[in-house]
Amino acid sequence: MKALVLGAAGQLGSELVRLLGDDAAVTHRQVSITDAPAVDALVAARRPDVVFNCAAYNAVDRAEAEVGLAREVNSTGPFNVATSCARHGSRLVHFSTNFVFDGRLDRPYVESDAPSPLGAYARSKLDGENRVFEAMPTALVIRTAGVFGGAGGQSFPEKILQRARQGGRLRVVADQFVNPTFTGDLAPAALRLAGEGLEGLVHVVGAGCCAWDEYARAVLAELGLGAEVEPVSTGDFAAPAPRPLNGCLASTRVEPLRSWRQALPDWARRQELKNP
Repeated sequence: MKALVLGAAGQLGSELVRLLGDDAAVTHRQVSITDAPAVDALVAARRPDVVFNCAAYNAVDRAEAEVGLAREVNSTGPFNVATSCARHGSRLVHFSTNFVFDGRLDRPYVESDAPSPLGAYARSKLDGENRVFEAMPTALVIRTAGVFGGAGGQSFPEKILQRARQGGRLRVVADQFVNPTFTGDLAPAALRLAGEGLEGLVHVVGAGCCAWDEYARAVLAELGLGAEVEPVSTGDFAAPAPRPLNGCLASTRVEPLRSWRQALPDWARRQELKNP
């Protein structure tokens, strides 16, 4: 598979590059998806079979003050990529988020549930989905949730690990739920679905849902750390951006990936290799 990975320096992008090889990697510094002529020139020159768009603005709280920037990266950018893929005959796999839902259902959200985004980041990601399909109806849009692993050290488990080692107070929300999804599972699944020619919208997440405080305790236990996790409510944080309390996804189209608890040991081994 001849592929390009846009946003190659991020968690999921770096995992895809691990599988596809460095030749597939395109970082933000090389080409910004907000630069339509540059994107089109890249796709025209490389003629990939498939483009994986992992580039995104993910600063959920900051997006409330940077609405225009979030929209430019998460909506206009994917439209630019989809337009170029359609023009040059490349397939497109674009990644979206559970944040497109408001979290009010009492069950995991499936592909047919109506989105209802709560904040600026969430609205920009839903706009991105819609604009991708506007430019390229045959695109594959993968919604996922709670991604961890890959490069960058910015996933939730790594932040918990860092705070625990620094002796920081571990106050973690206990009333928001999510499917933690390991990049080491999500990336090969995305490659497989692209290879199968799947189109449209699909949810791809790790099996099982948990609260963030449960997730944090499992991370610490996996690495043998005894730090205490204090459960708190969403209201205790008063974050600028609203978040869905139920961020759990399910799919009517594909089977879930292995559970996050099964994936944690693989993530932990990577940490041990980085910090022997």
